[in-house]
Amino acid sequence: MRASFRYLGRGSWLARRDPRTPLLVAVLFVVGAVQIKDVRQLGLILAIALVYYATAGIPFRQVRGQWAYLAVVIVIIAGFNTIITGGRAGGFSASELHPLFRIPPFGILITAEAISLSVSQITRFLAIIAVSLPIAYAISPGDFAVALRRLGLGDRLSFAIDLTIRFLPTLANEFAETIDAQRVRGYDPTARKGGPITRLRRIAPIFVPVTVGSIAGAEDTIDAMDLRGFGVGKRTWSRALQYDRADWAVLGFFVAFAIVATLLNFTGQSQHYLLPFLVGS
Repeated sequence: MRASFRYLGRGSWLARRDPRTPLLVAVLFVVGAVQIKDVRQLGLILAIALVYYATAGIPFRQVRGQWAYLAVVIVIIAGFNTIITGGRAGGFSASELHPLFRIPPFGILITAEAISLSVSQITRFLAIIAVSLPIAYAISPGDFAVALRRLGLGDRLSFAIDLTIRFLPTLANEFAETIDAQRVRGYDPTARKGGPITRLRRIAPIFVPVTVGSIAGAEDTIDAMDLRGFGVGKRTWSRALQYDRADWAVLGFFVAFAIVATLLNFTGQSQHYLLPFLVGS
């Protein structure tokens, strides 16, 4: 596994923090965000998430593709929930729904409650993404395993997660290298000739060498770790991690956030909010 996510946040304020901090922040933030239902409160949470994301110093032009892909996925998921629930899953009473229009040709009813629920879901997912992306781009690739180990996970599990994270960019690199190798041989699997089915059939043969190469690479990694005696005895770590005052301040803030969100949820002070402009009041 020779590849990793690009270290785009190198030198940023967040990248200078203990690598355990972004991991714990993401966990605490998800614990709090999933308990908040009111879209107004979620808007505040999104603002907090974006401020946190800005401290990672990740150039937007380098990750705009990821943001676009994730945004499309979120909209599709939220839209699908809007269609199948009609807002009833948000705790709105079926007798109090405000119909807006129907989607032809099936006549699916879209209500103000469904759209309000969809907006809250989109806001929550965007906030979670903003807090989670720095894990991939603002933590030094060599610090993942040691950070997980220092959080109490075992050696095997820490390395397994680290290698899993590295697998995706490694697979992407091998896929690009295989395509370049085929182009050198006069076969362009990414040519834009033909329709969607033709293009899919043209690129299908690429998956065979990529899959075989991935399996071979995984076996090489296993052999290399076995030759170094990994798992035979207790492992020592040369990388020392130490929280500073900024780390404690950030963790304290997000612990408080998770506690406040939990209290709002259990006391019923975070209920789904019907956007008033959808019902004309």
